[in-house]
Amino acid sequence: MKVNGCDGEIRTVREKSPAPINGTGENGSRDGEELFVPPFNFAIVDNGIFRSGFPDSANFSFLKSLGLRSVIYLCPEPYPDSNLEFLKANGIQLFQFGIDGCKEPFVNIPEETIREALKVVLDERNHPLLIHCKRGKHRTGCLVGCLRKLQKWCLSSIFDEYQRFAAAKARLSDQRFIELFDISSFKRLPMSFSCSAR
Repeated sequence: MKVNGCDGEIRTVREKSPAPINGTGENGSRDGEELFVPPFNFAIVDNGIFRSGFPDSANFSFLKSLGLRSVIYLCPEPYPDSNLEFLKANGIQLFQFGIDGCKEPFVNIPEETIREALKVVLDERNHPLLIHCKRGKHRTGCLVGCLRKLQKWCLSSIFDEYQRFAAAKARLSDQRFIELFDISSFKRLPMSFSCSAR
């Protein structure tokens, strides 16, 4: 099967027939075949930008297929050794922006941290990149929401996307943060940043 990527490149993906569940082995393989299992809440954000929940070893083959250059990790906890080994083996740079995961009404999203993370996202030398936190909902949703403001999305569309990933756990405080986030200090986005026409 041929797949046309957002970058215009056509990739060939070999279709696999389903294997029995009991044939699943380590690292997401079934009877010697490699499976490509995306992390929880995985999605394409834009050309060369992806989002997800925390990836584990079952997701490594899938992540490798993306050709990532960078990972933005939005949690304060140390990155697990197995994930660090995967990044090192594949030449992927880790950018960690430790944002505490708090529940309402004690949510405090550090604006300066989001700004620094956005600078990494906007630097195309870091693409393709994956943005993730624990579940790919709140911290990731805030960063992607602020990126959408830079892309001149209307707030209702930004909030629809945020709610699609956060589901029943959507936070008004996150949406308020996105709404009030000041994008005026960022320069105009490069034309090649998005697949969408400007």
